[in-house]
Amino acid sequence: MSLRSTVVLLLCAAPVAAQQPYVYPKTAKVDLVEDYHGTKVADPYRWMEQDTAQAVGAWVEAQNGVTGSYLRTVPFRADLRRRLGELNDYAKASPPEVVGAWQFYRRNSGLQNQSVLFRRRGESGAPEMLIDPNTLSTDGTTRLQSTVPNRDASLLAFTLSRSGSDWQEIRVMDLATKQWTDDRVQWVKVSGIAWWKDGFFYSRYPTPADTAVAYSSRNENHQVWYHTLGTLQSADRMIFEDAAHPLRFHTVGTTESQRYAVLNISDGASGRPGDEIWVRDLDQPGSEFVRVVEGFESNASVIDNDGSMLLVRTNRGAPNYRVVRIDPSNPAESAWREVIPEQKSVLQGVATAGGRLLAQYLVDVKDEVRVFRYDGTFERDVALPGAGSTGGWGADAEAGAVYFSFTGFLDPATIYRYEIATGAVAEVERNAPAFDRDAYEVLQVFVTSKDGTKIPMYLIKKKTLKADGTNPTLVYAYGGFNISLSPSFNPSMIALLEQGVIYAQPNLRGGGEYGESWHQAGTKARKQNVFDDFVASAEWLVANKWTSSAKLAISGGSNGGLLVGATMTQRPDLVKVALPAVGVMDMLRFQKFTIGFNWIDDYGTSDDKDGFAYLRAYSPLHNLKPGTTYPSTMVTTADHDDRVVPAHSFKFAATLQAAHAGRNPVLIRIETKSGHGASSLTKRLDEQADVYGFMLKELGAPVKIPPAKGRPAA
Repeated sequence: MSLRSTVVLLLCAAPVAAQQPYVYPKTAKVDLVEDYHGTKVADPYRWMEQDTAQAVGAWVEAQNGVTGSYLRTVPFRADLRRRLGELNDYAKASPPEVVGAWQFYRRNSGLQNQSVLFRRRGESGAPEMLIDPNTLSTDGTTRLQSTVPNRDASLLAFTLSRSGSDWQEIRVMDLATKQWTDDRVQWVKVSGIAWWKDGFFYSRYPTPADTAVAYSSRNENHQVWYHTLGTLQSADRMIFEDAAHPLRFHTVGTTESQRYAVLNISDGASGRPGDEIWVRDLDQPGSEFVRVVEGFESNASVIDNDGSMLLVRTNRGAPNYRVVRIDPSNPAESAWREVIPEQKSVLQGVATAGGRLLAQYLVDVKDEVRVFRYDGTFERDVALPGAGSTGGWGADAEAGAVYFSFTGFLDPATIYRYEIATGAVAEVERNAPAFDRDAYEVLQVFVTSKDGTKIPMYLIKKKTLKADGTNPTLVYAYGGFNISLSPSFNPSMIALLEQGVIYAQPNLRGGGEYGESWHQAGTKARKQNVFDDFVASAEWLVANKWTSSAKLAISGGSNGGLLVGATMTQRPDLVKVALPAVGVMDMLRFQKFTIGFNWIDDYGTSDDKDGFAYLRAYSPLHNLKPGTTYPSTMVTTADHDDRVVPAHSFKFAATLQAAHAGRNPVLIRIETKSGHGASSLTKRLDEQADVYGFMLKELGAPVKIPPAKGRPAA
């Protein structure tokens, strides 16, 4: 590629008042053109990629000022924010992780910015508070991420992130005294914590040469290290690096018995979606890592060891995944032995507890859990409470019971206990906000996409709504990276349902709902399938008179933000409101920042001539056309998003404001001290109030917020 640039600044004039009632900040342009395989592409807002520059800060402040002015015209915004707080104000708990006699779990009393870590001795033991992250910063933006007890539950390693960043720091607590030790490990990203002997394995990047650009510069040379307790990080031992492939990820875990260290290597930058697995027998002094799963053409993960053998979940030769037994001393694929064969539904994951394999399947976007012995003998199906999603399932090999959570669109997460010997399921804890659950219903329909593929879609709505084309409707989707969108409870969604909004969630290709073939059908040159599925879902809602284009909003975050951006540029007539959040908008340069290179296996890359052609064809930034009327749009991003850097949203918003010819507002909201996801509950609810308020106003929804608790209606 060749690059031509001049430093001449051109001002993008704001739209004239006769066409546009909103006066947007003037945004500087640079005369910069890049040559991609013989095609010249202008990039006038390249300067916005330097997120620490004073000019970028001034632009952010000016844009937030315009957005704030709009939001002050939303008459019900304060009442909506209050209602969101009420709906989120109920106790929430995670299913306990069982380690010996101890149970570790998190609890939020309701409106705490961060959930608090507790332990108890057995289910009836007295709760002991271990870490309250709300006390670690004045604004509640320090998050407790991973928490990993060692085998005898005498020590706890945990990670902290600040202001929403993906960078993490590892700390250690002595569980006898509940005091933090002096151990501190920094510049950790994409890492597990694996205890062994008197320390733990972890993954990190080299300390950035310039920490001022640590939130946007590309991360290279991911390494595995071992930290010995009581020593400085400078004394840590490097266990593995691959300087010849600086864009690969390397993470280490240990099997439950700690016999094997398991090195997982992924190479998304190569465009290959799979993993290599290497293991090291820690029972053998001086042993080295040996490769047991070769190549990057399929996915694999070690579940546990069974003596000297490894139990591995893989989609090699099985797009819906299976479990195989691998002998590390003879890892040839021809020597693998099948333990759980591939089934018609996708095997999402396999947990272990009490000497059993707990296999979680996704059946038409609803969870089923089946129990097997380590030799593959089927034992039973777990009797789940209904159609929804499960989580948890963590317990050690000696446990007599394991805990899990169950949730659905109208069912807050409830904790259950599964008795391993008998299969009995008992409810342990149920909490919920005050809302009229019986007033709503969940429907699942199947939509025909452009090429005839059937796409499942959930609808959540008031039972009394009629299909008369007048219902405000929000369609939320993702469609990428083998990630499945399954039913889960979001208390804030109730605030929309109360206003007569239909919430629709289609399961698009590119996700993992129907295995690897479903995923691959929405990647690289096939990515247009994802947008077609989304459009078909919206068109189905209109054709079946649940809504109309004038009452329709679309929403998505990250890869889902790309989805919204591509849809609104391809079909600006389809919807009234577009809500792209932390989206990948510049498909020609995403691989240049932080860990964006890891998305090449899903997206492809503009560094490749064919990849450039199909990425340029749908890249949201590059398909905005001057003189076009676009939907009412609120772009959202955050200053500490070091996964999808905010420059994506900055450049898209600036280009959209310059191109837009209609009277719909096209705004951007930039959060501070937050990241790829909201760094605190307060920030999340503030953002939801702004986004939902914008959407409801632009859809012309007849908003009537329920009165505050204890206050009569007017």
